[in-house]
Amino acid sequence: MSSLKKIIAVIGATGGQGGSVINTLLSSPKTSSEWAIRGITRDASKESSKKLASRGVEVVTGDVNSKESMLAAFKGAYAVFAVTNYWETLDQNLEIQQGKNIADAALESGVQHFIWSSLRNVKQMTNGKLPNVHHFDSKAAVESYIRTSLPTLPTTYLLAGLYMSNIPGQWLRPSPQPPHNYTLSLPVPSSSPVPLFATLSDTGKLVKGILNHREETLGKRVLAATKYYTLDEMLEGARGYYEVDRETYLGWMTGAGLPEFAAVELYENMRLLAEGGYYGGEGLEWSHSLVDEPLTTWEEYIKSSEAFKDLK
Repeated sequence: MSSLKKIIAVIGATGGQGGSVINTLLSSPKTSSEWAIRGITRDASKESSKKLASRGVEVVTGDVNSKESMLAAFKGAYAVFAVTNYWETLDQNLEIQQGKNIADAALESGVQHFIWSSLRNVKQMTNGKLPNVHHFDSKAAVESYIRTSLPTLPTTYLLAGLYMSNIPGQWLRPSPQPPHNYTLSLPVPSSSPVPLFATLSDTGKLVKGILNHREETLGKRVLAATKYYTLDEMLEGARGYYEVDRETYLGWMTGAGLPEFAAVELYENMRLLAEGGYYGGEGLEWSHSLVDEPLTTWEEYIKSSEAFKDLK
């Protein structure tokens, strides 16, 4: 690995956000000449890890539950992209501790640009009206910890929008009869604004922009979304939208195998779209100014997604 390149350590190297960061940095002649990529994964022997290594990524094993493990993984790194996965354990306190382990290790390792995959604190943003969106609030708690307890850690906060990839299956349901148009049923009005984000293709574009605008982005939140779409806009070419009540939505979620507390969490996550907004109404223009290539539109995602083949 060239000593002339700065090292960026990417947590979750084989996952959606981390994998996108690696793919984008490798595919850009400018960033691939400036950055040496260290992919951090729990199991460097997995086939997905070996594929990264074959592309020139330094793959190392790292455990976000251990600060010592993170210290070893961050050795010599100039930048770190960090993301945690609440849904793996459904444990808010554990995710907060994982984030603290990562941030503490980054500070102790002398990291010069820490990029934390954060989200807004829904409980605070809604004045306690939606207290159960734990996967948002846990990431926000880590952001607060960094801002208050680690003020000397140079940090940018990347806030991913609603994943386009989560919509097929979770939101949209094809009708059983031709022409297989889709219906959408959620516990919010159809005019609710939804900041959609193509995670696999676009996380890396935003992170590249953050790296290229370090001074401008330090201490700030970068909103990772293409556009605020209304549910009506999303459903062009589909059969229709049906607003449903709380109990119906919870019944669908528990029927799909989720524990009741997780179903309530997803219900409140949806209600956030109508109760103050996913990003609290903040605009996307400044975040878009950081990227040098267009973000994926919903229309483009539909055309390229196998899940929507019946609408092509």
